Amino acid sequence: MNTDAWQEVRFDIDKDCAPDIVVTIVDMSGVATGSMDAIFSSHNIEHVYPHEAPLAIREFARVLTDDGFVVLTCPDLQSVCEAVAKDRLLELLYQSPAGPIAPLDVLYGHRPSVAAGKHCMAHKCGFTYSVLAQLFLANGFMGVFGGRRVQAFDLWIVACKQRPTEAELKALAMQHLPP
Repeated sequence: MNTDAWQEVRFDIDKDCAPDIVVTIVDMSGVATGSMDAIFSSHNIEHVYPHEAPLAIREFARVLTDDGFVVLTCPDLQSVCEAVAKDRLLELLYQSPAGPIAPLDVLYGHRPSVAAGKHCMAHKCGFTYSVLAQLFLANGFMGVFGGRRVQAFDLWIVACKQRPTEAELKALAMQHLPP
């Protein structure tokens, strides 16, 4: 979505990130119903409690146009827990722009950010791909496509409000999901 074809409107709970709209994903009442063509949500859903995740997904559906879609990425708990099961809780998984990330950071939130008082960076829930896909299907979306990037410890999904054909869904995924 990083092209001139899109006009970005940034939502964030943290006003220090200079968003266009300061809002939580569980209550986007500051965003008009049916006003967004697409949502790109990068590493946000893990910051809400498990009982709030369906609310967030329903809010995504509410603010999208009828033919709107979501592209979402978040940590893959399955691959992170595989590292934990190998007793790698504090070992480096990958380098992020915010610094080194260990399984502990993925499970509970980036430790330096939380320690610096950014409590909104704490992780309160997590997902495997099948749970994430079912969450979208149960809360206002008719088509989902995506998967795990095991080496990157993340999940990616594209979810459509209207039921797309398999070809349409795959084409949309090819356009917006990483290889």
